Amino acid sequence: MMVVRTAEFELGSVHARQWPQDGLPEFAFVGRSNVGKSSLINALLGRRSLARVSATPGKTREINFYRVNGSFRFVDLPGYGYAAVSQAERARFQRMITEYLRQRGPLLRVLHLIDIRHDPTQDDVDVHRWLRGARAVCVVATKADKVSRSKRMVQVRRIQTVLRTDAPVLPSSATTREGLDDVWALLAADLNQAKGGSPSPARG
Repeated sequence: MMVVRTAEFELGSVHARQWPQDGLPEFAFVGRSNVGKSSLINALLGRRSLARVSATPGKTREINFYRVNGSFRFVDLPGYGYAAVSQAERARFQRMITEYLRQRGPLLRVLHLIDIRHDPTQDDVDVHRWLRGARAVCVVATKADKVSRSKRMVQVRRIQTVLRTDAPVLPSSATTREGLDDVWALLAADLNQAKGGSPSPARG
């Protein structure tokens, strides 16, 4: 696993003009509201509360940038699919997310989070189809500690089938830290490739 020496919240943005402009590589986290994006970010960085975790879906309402080791960023995008958010607010979230994913030059990969306990929703399918046409993507199947080891692989295959994807699907748990090494290995390979090293073998 990568050694995280420093990790800090840098800024929250609602407009492209607010994005950092120094060109550091970025990894974006996207998924349904309450899928565990903030928990995964905290677990990967070895921090308890750097990314704010809420029991209430729909709390992330801007794009949050976290600077890691002074050399790359994690980017937490607003969650999608939360019905209690107004239609106008959902449209605003969609514009923010789409603008970032389409325009952001330093973005190396999108981590698409899916709750391993459930089949992907139609929102998940639609988002994943769009992502695969635009960016390198992997699927992180969150909350793996909530299902048995035998069921995990069944669910991984189910996620691949429903999403119609051959992108990597990595089971993980922010609680037990299972699977975090696999996520870091993929991100490290992307960073190595961005620096001019050998290409990542697991690009989606």
